[in-house]
Amino acid sequence: MIDIKLLRQNPEIFAEALKKRNADTNIINEIIKIDQEWRKLTTEINNLKSERNNLSKLVAKAKAEKNEERAKEIIEESKKIGEKIKELEKVQQEYETKMKNIALNIPNIPHESVPIGKDETENIEIRRWGEPRKFGFEPKAHWDLGPEIGLMDFERAAKLSGSRFTIMYGYLAKLERALIQFMLDFHTKEHGYIEVWVPHLVKRETMIFTGQLPKFEEEAYNIEKDDLFLIPTAEVPLAALYAGEVLNEKDLPKKFAASTPCYRREAGSYGRDVRGMIRQHQFDKVELVWITTPERSFEDLETLTRDAEKILQLLELPYRVVSLCTGDLGFAAAKTYDIEVWLPSYNTYKEISSCSNDTDFQARRGNIRYRGRDNKLHFVHTLNGSGVAIGRTLVAIIENYQNPDGSITIPKVLVPYMGVERIP
Repeated sequence: MIDIKLLRQNPEIFAEALKKRNADTNIINEIIKIDQEWRKLTTEINNLKSERNNLSKLVAKAKAEKNEERAKEIIEESKKIGEKIKELEKVQQEYETKMKNIALNIPNIPHESVPIGKDETENIEIRRWGEPRKFGFEPKAHWDLGPEIGLMDFERAAKLSGSRFTIMYGYLAKLERALIQFMLDFHTKEHGYIEVWVPHLVKRETMIFTGQLPKFEEEAYNIEKDDLFLIPTAEVPLAALYAGEVLNEKDLPKKFAASTPCYRREAGSYGRDVRGMIRQHQFDKVELVWITTPERSFEDLETLTRDAEKILQLLELPYRVVSLCTGDLGFAAAKTYDIEVWLPSYNTYKEISSCSNDTDFQARRGNIRYRGRDNKLHFVHTLNGSGVAIGRTLVAIIENYQNPDGSITIPKVLVPYMGVERIP
């Protein structure tokens, strides 16, 4: 959530941020207007409370003078003021609710280092690693090769659940599991993350804390009877772990890793991505989340991104890193690096991880603070990134490691997890 105090003092900062994101700036004027009414009302309520306090003193004085008639008059007057205060406090609460609901729809302010641009075409490439393989034969897309070797089944998945679901058998199912185990092992042993097993169903307020609601409610799977949501990413429970708590600066940063299925409606996604496993309603992902301090959060974002990159380097999969421009930046993010893996079927790079610094945006929503060396309370900064998406990594292995006979070579680092060097 945005800082209301900062918006009140410097509304132009938020208006400019929305312009950079190609978003409507009228929402700023709307919230300022409501805030002004709320502050006027607050002043009026405080004046009435002060008047009531003065009347209480007069009641005591009248009683001390044994002037019961006057005391009754003052008490009646005080009751009327009390009723007026209740009425105004009800209106005040309505203003607060309106202001909060509007504020929940204002995205984070882009960091000054984020390139300004209208959409993904203006993202900036930062670096590349590896060279795309030059095939001596016509490589197949995973949506063709997988079914041909009998280990990937889209038709039966559609029969069970509808479109954008997949069933995998045998060694491909094992490859999915091996990737999860490999990534968790590496991030916990080599990068110092704490592995966490989290619920896949979370409360509405948890989704709000992490910026998923109200913005993305249409894309979320909601169980209406209990008002619980299937998580779209493990970032949601991980980033909200300390909601409402105060941490100690000496315990920061905290680094968590979790493997979960992710559930997304993917409303409005069309085109070629609908084929195969690139854009699914259910997919596995190893998520990395940092809880850190404002002073080091952007440095930590660089480390988080490098941690995710290391997985692709060990798998020897070519990739590139791009800095998202303001027009392509996610709702909660102040800065994001996308890591894109090379996919022969697309003849281009496709996103496999987004690493973001959400600054204090989620912390304000969830009221997550730490006590600093100055003994004052400050909001933490939260970072998140895929470390990395399992399904897309599996797709990248199938397509980049395929052989002319239809078999798939297993990356060396995964052989101990798989027990074989190629499949099928």
